[in-house]
Amino acid sequence: AEGDGERMVPIDLVRRELADDPTVDITTTGRTTGLPRRLEIWMLDVHGRFFITGTSGTRDWMANLGARPGLVVHLKQRAQADLAARATVVTDPATRRAVFEHPSAWWYRAQQPLEQLLDDAPMVEITFLDPAT
Repeated sequence: AEGDGERMVPIDLVRRELADDPTVDITTTGRTTGLPRRLEIWMLDVHGRFFITGTSGTRDWMANLGARPGLVVHLKQRAQADLAARATVVTDPATRRAVFEHPSAWWYRAQQPLEQLLDDAPMVEITFLDPAT
């Protein structure tokens, strides 16, 4: 349709943004306050799927997303875009392993043993919402 070429598919935009730097900002909604909470974090592109994870331990961002899965991903390196998204907590062992074994997750493996990350590190998969909806 006319004009479709002007609107970049968010997945392509995100993949290009993360190609050489995983740093993004996210805005979550506080689980108790309901207030927006923005923080800088890494997002990993694992075969065209997007994940936010961390080393083992409690994270406010994870608690917020567990309670209120809507978020905004702020691309700030080149794209300068704010993308609406939804987070899904990742509990599937095969998916968790695929993420932590992916080359883009090298830093996490350097911080903790893989088995510990697989057992209890926070992880969500990010799904971008269609901007037309």
